Amino acid sequence: MKKTGAQIVVDALVQEGVKIVFGYPGGTVIPIFDVLYDTKELTLVLTRHEQGAAHAADGYARATGEVGVCLATSGPGALNIMTGIATAYLDSIPMVAITGQVASPLLGTDAFQEADVVGVSRSITKHNFLVKDVKDLPLVFKKAFHIARTGRPGPVLIDVPIDISRSILENYEYPAEISIRSYKPTFDGHPKQIEKAAAMIAAAKKPLIFGGGGVIAAGAHEELKWLAETTNIPVTLSMMGLGAFPGDHPLFIGMPGMHGAKCANRVFQECDLIVSVGARFDDRVTGFVARFAPNAKVIHIDVDPASVSKIVEVDIPVVGDAKSILTALNKIVKPRAADVWNETVSDYKGAKLFSYQTSDTDIKPQAVIEKLFDLTGGNAVICTEVGQHQMWVAQYFKFLRPRTLVSSGGLGTMGFGLPAAMGAALANPGCPVFDVAGDGSIQMNIQELATIAINKIPVKTVILNNCYLGMVRQWQDLFYGKRYSSTCLRRGIDCTPCTDPRECKKIYTPDFIALAKAYGIEAFRAEKPADVEQVLRDGIAVDGPAVMEFMIAPEENVYPMVPAGKSLDEILEG
Repeated sequence: MKKTGAQIVVDALVQEGVKIVFGYPGGTVIPIFDVLYDTKELTLVLTRHEQGAAHAADGYARATGEVGVCLATSGPGALNIMTGIATAYLDSIPMVAITGQVASPLLGTDAFQEADVVGVSRSITKHNFLVKDVKDLPLVFKKAFHIARTGRPGPVLIDVPIDISRSILENYEYPAEISIRSYKPTFDGHPKQIEKAAAMIAAAKKPLIFGGGGVIAAGAHEELKWLAETTNIPVTLSMMGLGAFPGDHPLFIGMPGMHGAKCANRVFQECDLIVSVGARFDDRVTGFVARFAPNAKVIHIDVDPASVSKIVEVDIPVVGDAKSILTALNKIVKPRAADVWNETVSDYKGAKLFSYQTSDTDIKPQAVIEKLFDLTGGNAVICTEVGQHQMWVAQYFKFLRPRTLVSSGGLGTMGFGLPAAMGAALANPGCPVFDVAGDGSIQMNIQELATIAINKIPVKTVILNNCYLGMVRQWQDLFYGKRYSSTCLRRGIDCTPCTDPRECKKIYTPDFIALAKAYGIEAFRAEKPADVEQVLRDGIAVDGPAVMEFMIAPEENVYPMVPAGKSLDEILEG
């Protein structure tokens, strides 16, 4: 079968089961976009920025577990997706990014819109390819999708020079299978290691299960739940793992770490065994690592051998797929009755994992998140930007099932949430999808409101407007003598703490309601606590996208907080 390189690119996507591509055209990808013009099997979503395309592909992948795909032109277009690629890389999200490139003879000549995309992306991709011959395209795409979705998932980049897109391959055939000699990720855990893990669990007096994003990636949430309920072991989840275990389950003790539950942090410090599944002991979880879980032995189940003992020394490593390993472990683990340890943990947990001081005059952001959970019953996909609002979502929205939290964890990328919500909404037709944002982060990719409006993507945007870059302001409040340097989004670089925050909240820069309406999106604003529920109801009731703005208490902080460099038992409670 005779096909051009561009036709091969598009056919490869179809062969890999891709349904949606997020992209933005440009000179070196015109041949590919020309083929997409007539391709009925694929939907091309034209974003308003290449970074938006990358985050949308990421959001689609997080919400489905499938490989997300984005497409950008050479030079600035390719460089604009790098933040999205790095975001996916640090959170282990399967993605294939396709970039156009200048013609092969021009490589290295500083040609118009040339950039060394392979060099730039080398440290933030699982693998990358520069295609130098059209006959290599089929195998490159087969390898790219295989690498992206297997082992520890991650983004793969394919750089396609325009002459390769225009070249013709006479005998095109897409590979049915792939085997890469140098890439053989371990799937099944070693039986002896699993037996040792079961014995260590049986011997433990104060065990704790710590689940991460790897549980969700492996689809191992049911196996994790069975293990916890059979052994009556308390469960804590990293932010990336939220939803891997029901947030309303009696054994769940919240998210640990810098802004985690005091209960979870205390249990980490007192337990004698950590059963870690698909978590990499991020610094935001461990705090000062030398004083982290001082009495605990560690079983570490992870598909990536490089993550084992990388930060925390492990006693029993079990390398492989979390679902496969937990299935084997559950067959031999001994049931454990609830005991004094469970009673102790329950006492630590109390009636609520998190609490805040209510107000009759100021909208508290925590109350907005709690009400959002009540109105949806947890039956929603919640995407977030990055900042204080992200932590309030992690604390106060009870995630009941996997793939319902879509958030940038490892890179902490502001501007992620809105385009990611587009991808999540297109992946989950009929399911409510919200982007919870701050007034700072929402403006980093706010142009995607146009994509949402034009394509009628039913994303509900919840803006918690505190007039600040809230998380940085919080650090300035606690550690820099309230010197709010460049964090006030209303008054400027040398803002001092407001004498009357309510007056500050009346400065609308921008006016998000007017801005949303300019895009053709219905919008609502709450300025006092009594407005919160009705504004949420009004936004949810809209048949299509909506923006809901909440003028929250400007100097509300996220608590608890473990300051950077401190141990988990050095907690600021507010």
